[in-house]
Amino acid sequence: MTTKMMTAVEFGRENKGRFVEELKALLRIPSVSTDPEHAGDVRRAAEFVAAELKRIGMENVRLIETTTAERKGHPLVYADWLHAAPIADGKARPTVLCYGHYDVQPAEPLEEWKTPPFEPTERDGNIYARGAVDDKGQMWMHVKALESLMAAGGGKLPVNVRVIVEGEEEVGGEGIAAFVREHGDQLKADVALVSDTEMFAPELPTLCVGLRGMIYTEIEARGAKTDLHSGMYGGAAPNSFVALAQVIAKLKDENGKILIPGFYDAVQKPTPDELKAWKALPFDEEHYRTTEVGSSVLTGEPGLSVQERTWARPTLDVHGMPGGFVGVGAKTVIPAKAVAKVSMRLVPDMTPAESFAKYKAYVESIAPKGVALEVRLIHAGDPIVVSTDNSYVRVATEAMREVFGKETVFVRGGGSIPIVGDFVRELKVPTVMMGFGLPDDNLHAPNEKFHLANFHRGIESIVRFLSGVGA
Repeated sequence: MTTKMMTAVEFGRENKGRFVEELKALLRIPSVSTDPEHAGDVRRAAEFVAAELKRIGMENVRLIETTTAERKGHPLVYADWLHAAPIADGKARPTVLCYGHYDVQPAEPLEEWKTPPFEPTERDGNIYARGAVDDKGQMWMHVKALESLMAAGGGKLPVNVRVIVEGEEEVGGEGIAAFVREHGDQLKADVALVSDTEMFAPELPTLCVGLRGMIYTEIEARGAKTDLHSGMYGGAAPNSFVALAQVIAKLKDENGKILIPGFYDAVQKPTPDELKAWKALPFDEEHYRTTEVGSSVLTGEPGLSVQERTWARPTLDVHGMPGGFVGVGAKTVIPAKAVAKVSMRLVPDMTPAESFAKYKAYVESIAPKGVALEVRLIHAGDPIVVSTDNSYVRVATEAMREVFGKETVFVRGGGSIPIVGDFVRELKVPTVMMGFGLPDDNLHAPNEKFHLANFHRGIESIVRFLSGVGA
């Protein structure tokens, strides 16, 4: 270990308390990107991150607006430091692109939180707040690792660094995707570092090497021209909610198989080596069922492991059905309109465009009599598998081995980070997904948390990774 790296590690350890207090200040900002009422809070979070990047010595710090004539977006935060001394033979040192997001999911249902979602609380070695692990806490690890390296290097970094932090990851990431397509030269790098994933188990360093893609949709059903009294018109007028229920019931069978014709045609199966590695992971299915899922049984395609079903198979889920009467008491209304929010997770080699086309055609073909259906695509992202055969992955595994004292395992993630596909496709750079969340951190759920020991070990791992890339 170099003296500078050790000094940076020591700086991080000596400032642990301050780092947590700063994170709490960021977590208090309710930067809920999907809610227009929080647009000001989202911008405030962006300004908070930008101010800190500027304070620690990053250069060219600025907000990049993503609002266009077609859509109102949230700003990106950009910063860089590109003065790393050349390697001995005069070759430039690599450039690392650090990515994170400062926006968060809505906190509802509020009544299920033990402490207020935007008043971060330390409890049992964890910090509880919306965004604690997804992704403010993990994004803040990048910022604090950079600060530690700057402090140890007298205002210099051991490697060239660009930082891009977005405020729309939780609503599809359209703004950053457009920026990468149109201004990719401003993000030129040799490797991207993303910390928005989780470890497979406590104390087990993990690199995520695959993510499912996604298409998020709405199905709108329209029947009568207006809401109708069920006593006067029931039995003659079509009911939009009943129609949606009938459509949804035909999307999957009782074993979890998706019934859309041709939906599985392009599904790439995991390799035998991957399946063997997944089988060797420390996994207790019964513990997973009782503590993480909390259901009486696990569902899904029979004959496949939980890892196969959640990492390497497509899914279809219904998230909500707004419409009609949902207030207290009774109102006997036949709703004229109802909406179902439906998403699908995709795996290699599925494409969002082709998958949506098959889904849309099938839904329209099963429309109940008397009801018109409109199928809308809200946002989409490609599935991705990252090759582990590159030097950056080796540096990452070595960095985490130094911190955790264990060999790193490679897993896929069931979720989606749309920008990873954009980095691979548009910037042509490999992405290292080095995350430090835990399976029970409740991301997107009440009582979201981040284990503080992992927050600090994440900072140290990133310090070692950036130093290793620079070396």
